[in-house]
Amino acid sequence: MTNLLVDSHCHLDFSDFEGREDELLAAMAANQVGWALIAGVTLERFPGVLALAERFPNLYAAVGVHPDTQEGEEPDQDTLVRLAEHPKVIAIGETGLDYYRLEGDLEWQRERFRTHIRAARRSRKPMIIHTREAAADTLSILKQEGADEVGGVFHCFTETREVAQAALDLGFHVSLSGIVTFKNALQIKEVASFLPLDRVLVETDAPYLAPVPHRGKLNHPALVLHVAEEVARLRGMSLDDLAEATTGNFFRLFNIKNNA
Repeated sequence: MTNLLVDSHCHLDFSDFEGREDELLAAMAANQVGWALIAGVTLERFPGVLALAERFPNLYAAVGVHPDTQEGEEPDQDTLVRLAEHPKVIAIGETGLDYYRLEGDLEWQRERFRTHIRAARRSRKPMIIHTREAAADTLSILKQEGADEVGGVFHCFTETREVAQAALDLGFHVSLSGIVTFKNALQIKEVASFLPLDRVLVETDAPYLAPVPHRGKLNHPALVLHVAEEVARLRGMSLDDLAEATTGNFFRLFNIKNNA
């Protein structure tokens, strides 16, 4: 394998990885993983995300507040736009809707999502979308707010082929995580086979969702190799060709000029 992979979504700022950064980067290199994008989940944690991206040239950052987050600073457009001006911040997110863990009136979640979309349009930066049991509202708000102007990626995709097509129709990419390696994840395997090659990304969502054969263990960016191997198998193509395609997709989507 000569082409390097990208882990398009991880959380290396989490406490699971504290003090292990050099070890994680070495493991990436040993497994042909050249780059990783660290997604923000709160404004309070963002300085740690940015510090990692500044320290390592092959790490990038995204700024956003996860839809599950109910405590801490609420993001406003101006704050997100200002933080997104940093050259290592290549996306707004992760953001979106999550109706799985939270109940009651979730209008605050939808308003926060709108704030992120408006900030992304102002920043001209792509978005990282999290959606769980909220696909219809997620797609509706993206359309209402003109998110197709900036595009982005539906990360850790767990929805149907129809939702994937709707995301593609809005100009978004779809990222596949370790879930695609799970034996019973037939819906996700179908999506992996169906997606246009120029819209596919791969990710770990580390420290969560370690792929087979590491399922149940701590996930980390080097393990995106197993995700890519399964996606290549499902699509009937070589790992090298899958790596070339997904890495190219990443650098084009996030407007990174030099991936050398």
